[in-house]
Parts: sequence; structure tokens; C-alpha cells
Amino acid sequence: MIPWLTPETSFPPLDTALTQPNGLLAAGGDLSPERLIEAYRCGIFPWFNQGDPILWWSPDPRMVLFPAELKISRSLRKTLKKANYTIRVDSAFKQVMQACAAPRKGHPGTWIHDEMLAAYAALHEMGWAHSIETWIEGELAGGLYGVAQGKMFFGESMFSRTTDASKVAFVHLVRYLERRGFKMIDCQMKTAHLASFGAREISRKEFSLKLKELVNYPERVDKWCVDYESLE
Repeated sequence: MIPWLTPETSFPPLDTALTQPNGLLAAGGDLSPERLIEAYRCGIFPWFNQGDPILWWSPDPRMVLFPAELKISRSLRKTLKKANYTIRVDSAFKQVMQACAAPRKGHPGTWIHDEMLAAYAALHEMGWAHSIETWIEGELAGGLYGVAQGKMFFGESMFSRTTDASKVAFVHLVRYLERRGFKMIDCQMKTAHLASFGAREISRKEFSLKLKELVNYPERVDKWCVDYESLE
């Protein structure tokens, strides 16, 4: 059994999360900005289907990327050098989320439903959630979004409408975060795609220890406004 959260209850200890399914910690509660900020600060994220109760997760191990360990393939380096794209930040947050929510081949459903869209849009307006976008000929071609706290970035989802568009956005995100002194990017669950960038798994205990240090930096909560050149 997992605990049911009420508006008055806090999250249970991470070590009480289930092993099957991996990391399921609690259910219920709400998606208010205060609850989401608390969740990320503790290393917890929501993931649930529309119509189901809110489910909260903290998997073990945890997939992370340390910016200094970023790997860029030879083919992607060629794409990055073409510079036939423009990188924008926080200029189309809702569009990025909606694109991430679109059905994908082999996955007709989505966990990014209206409730999640509204919750993260609120975080974005408050300066906590951000989008990195790849634009080609004036069209949004790919991008990703996530949540920033202290010197920690929590990646949520990405999409691509043209080859490498999301990868280009991801590389620029990592470069941008590294310049701002961010030390770790949460990738949540292991995928071959993220591993190809240098992401790796660490234990939940190690993740929690690093997280406590990184989120306790003085807060810099604002919308990100940078141009393409500053991401070079």
C-alpha cells in the first residue's frame, strides 16, 4: 500500500517507495505550484494518466546527466555546425508542452494531459518551469521543458518534428545550464536516447544527497531570456 496524500500531508520518506513499480511513492494530493515545488525539491515527480489519481514517483536508480559529461555524436556535431536553426528560450512554453503531449508512434496515449498542462503553465508563469526551443524558418521544430531549482534542472519531456531538432535543443540546454553553474540534470528514467548523451544512473541515495546541496542555492526564479549567440 502507498500513502494517500491530502492537502495537509507531506510526502513520505523516499525509501518507502515501491520497488514494483519502481519508485511509486504516493497517490493523491494536488498539482498546485506549492506541491510541485515541494515535490521537485525532494526528488519526486508526478506521472499519471488522465482520469487516474495523481501518482508521485522517486525511482531507484535515477537517470541523471552531469553537464560536464555531455557527449555529442559526430553526426549531431555536424547538425549543430549547420546553424540553420534558431534557439529560443521560454518563448513558446505552452506550445512545447502541447507538442510533447502529441501522440507518438506506438504510444497513442499521453501523460501530459490538460491537468498537467495547466499545472506546469502556472509554474512557468512563476519562473520555475522553462522551455528550450529549436526554430527552423519561423516554425517550432523541436524542444523540451523542465523545472529549475537552485542549481538543479529537472527534465520532463522533449519532442521533435524534424531530424535532430530536440537533440539540438538539449545540447543548448546543457551548455546554458553549465554556464549558469547548474551541476546536475534529472532525466528520471533510463533510456538509450539519454544514455547516448552521457546520462547515467546513480542510486536514489546519491541523487538525494546531491539534490539537497543543489536546491539550497539562493533561488533565481525568473523567465529565461537569452538569444542564440549566448548559447554558443
